[in-house]
Amino acid sequence: MGLFESIKRFFVLPDKDADVLKANCFKTDYLVIDLELTGLNAKQDEIVSIAWVPISHQRIQIGNCQHFINNQVSNLNQSPVFHGIDIDSLAQGVPLNEALKALNELLDDKILIFHNQELDWSFLRLAFNKAGLLHKPLAILDTMQIEHKRLARQGQIIAQDSLTLANCRERYRLPEYRCHNALTDAMATAELFLAQANQISRANLLLVKHLM
Repeated sequence: MGLFESIKRFFVLPDKDADVLKANCFKTDYLVIDLELTGLNAKQDEIVSIAWVPISHQRIQIGNCQHFINNQVSNLNQSPVFHGIDIDSLAQGVPLNEALKALNELLDDKILIFHNQELDWSFLRLAFNKAGLLHKPLAILDTMQIEHKRLARQGQIIAQDSLTLANCRERYRLPEYRCHNALTDAMATAELFLAQANQISRANLLLVKHLM
């Protein structure tokens, strides 16, 4: 079993939530989430910031986007270089649990979308557990996984860096975001997802399960 198939089996819930996989993907509600991190190890590194962008019936809900900076980060590491978040930015942030509670309230009826769910959801799941906010989403989609499968079906050679958010967007002729933070990356992922779904469907019915 491949990596993506293993992830899919782990994150999709059976029984009562299985019907969501049979839903028209264009008539479904999503929450696109992006995290900025101090590193890649969910057990050692920290969430610096978190942002989300809702999508409903193919429309990005700009007015309902949120962006939180975690003011409890103990070591920023290279965050000032990569994310532009420094000590002054932290002072204007909120405790991580406050952001998690706000996010948790939105999860019951939405499918989550990440670009690289294996990384971001590992951090988020652990943070939820530590905060006592045990939650299992309806399902999780991954724009990186969607693109990998699309390119593989076309017989294309998938280079090591071809699945970055920027390179995926470039294939759909989406504009480049010059300012990178959790919110702009969540927005960029939301736009990529809509482009992918429309490209794959080619104006035909496309179910959520076809994107997994």
